[in-house]
Amino acid sequence: MRISANRRAATRTLGGEDPLRRELYFFTLYRLLEASLLVFVVFSPLAEGLVEPRGQFPIKVISPLYLLAAIALLVSSRERARALQTQISAGIALDLVVALFAMQALPGAENVIALMLLVNVGAAALLLPWPLAVATAVAAAAVIIGEFFLTRWMFQSDGRDLAEPLMFAVAHAGAAALCHLLGRQLRESEALAEQRGAAMASLSEMNDLIIRRMRTGVMVVDGGNRIVMYNEAAWFLLGNPNPAMNDLGELAPELSHRLYRWRAEGKTDPLPLALAKDVPEVIPRFARLMVTEELFLLFLDDVTLVSQRAEELTLATLGRLSASIAHEVRNPLAAISYSAQLLDESPDMTDTDHRLVEIIRSHCERMNGIIENILNLARRERSRPEPLDLAQWVFEVVEDFKSGHYLDKDEVKAVAAGRHVYALVDPQHLHQVVVNLILNALTYGRMPGEPARVTLVARQSSEAAPPLIEVIDRGPGIPQKVAGSIFEPFYTTSEHGTGLGLYLARQLCEANQATLDYVPVAGGGSCFRISLVRPRGVALPSMPKAELEPGSA
Repeated sequence: MRISANRRAATRTLGGEDPLRRELYFFTLYRLLEASLLVFVVFSPLAEGLVEPRGQFPIKVISPLYLLAAIALLVSSRERARALQTQISAGIALDLVVALFAMQALPGAENVIALMLLVNVGAAALLLPWPLAVATAVAAAAVIIGEFFLTRWMFQSDGRDLAEPLMFAVAHAGAAALCHLLGRQLRESEALAEQRGAAMASLSEMNDLIIRRMRTGVMVVDGGNRIVMYNEAAWFLLGNPNPAMNDLGELAPELSHRLYRWRAEGKTDPLPLALAKDVPEVIPRFARLMVTEELFLLFLDDVTLVSQRAEELTLATLGRLSASIAHEVRNPLAAISYSAQLLDESPDMTDTDHRLVEIIRSHCERMNGIIENILNLARRERSRPEPLDLAQWVFEVVEDFKSGHYLDKDEVKAVAAGRHVYALVDPQHLHQVVVNLILNALTYGRMPGEPARVTLVARQSSEAAPPLIEVIDRGPGIPQKVAGSIFEPFYTTSEHGTGLGLYLARQLCEANQATLDYVPVAGGGSCFRISLVRPRGVALPSMPKAELEPGSA
């Protein structure tokens, strides 16, 4: 809202309305002063002897009318509904007419009136566009020169030279041109300043929002060890303190001690510390915010986030390294596997030798699986999401899986809760994740001596809820202490597993703004749930009232 208001203010300034109206107000105040002086000269006994009016009646009627008109123009200058150019043009026209009559009626005051009129012409040119400013200057020159010839014609001679009105005419024209150029530059400068101010206000608000939503804690502490401000992450890492508490020594004594040591010795302790109970540990960093004032900037880096970034960097580096040496590793690995296969076909092999060859082949396959998974980390492509009807897609995936894998007595089936379940996802990424989960369910999701039963479910409980894909099995489930680590890289409870399958699956889901979670199933079994994004602009048909819960298929 604040940004929009600033932009509207900048737009008004570019149109020139608010500054012009303010200047018009002061212009009308000056006109009121002129009218008051004219009334004083004409009617006040104190002005007798200063000037003797020619023809008492016209000037005594015109001067009070001019005063009333000046008051009316002053009042109307504050009304925004009035057109500015109309008010300014009407006001300067009135000034010129009254000046003509005043110079005719007040002999000896012509030069004074012409000088005062110079301000009116300059102010009008300051506020009007260039054509009207030129017209004002020409009209003022015509009034001054015309009054000279009119007075000479009516009264034969008034003792003045033609040079005087000519010089005043030139002065009025020059003043009009100069004031117009000056006014245009001033308005452009003011408009630019307003624009820059609005842009700075928008940038400041944007910076405040970014700092407030940063995952890194940010604090500003003054020289008295008082907290000036902190963002949401810092407030959480401090243990959600009362906003009225601003003494860093009370809120976080150890952090205050490290800040004091940094200020005194310039040394920073790299060891992490916990600022409150049940919050992650942080690594503080310090910087001086301003040279003239004692303000210090504190960055509180969450150790868990730092570890995650280091882990991602390590895995990415490992993936690139594996990609570069895959050719050298996989070629000899293929030769070993092929040689073991040929050796296993030899008629002179004993049972013990067959067992050893089987171990060789098994470990070759495991090594090849590890290399494949790490290569997937290195060559993972950016997701290309598109609207996908999951209700139809799950059946296609199951049919494709059955055609490419021998199941024997194992069972894999698809269930869709509703005719259509739309999601926005990369189909290739989703296919890779789901196939990986089905293979895991067939391998680990079975009771001893029984065939595996795996169900692939597509459902959406309501229009507001996210579309879901669930892979459900009827196996022994995953112990609670193990469930918290199954998505970590290289974590596995099987001697044949690589520990990268579920990690890669979650990474692919996150690349599609989706989530992958493990959900225990009541009565035994496991459910891996993928929560996807619903595409915008796709209307969902009404969903059935009965929702499919994990394990109900």
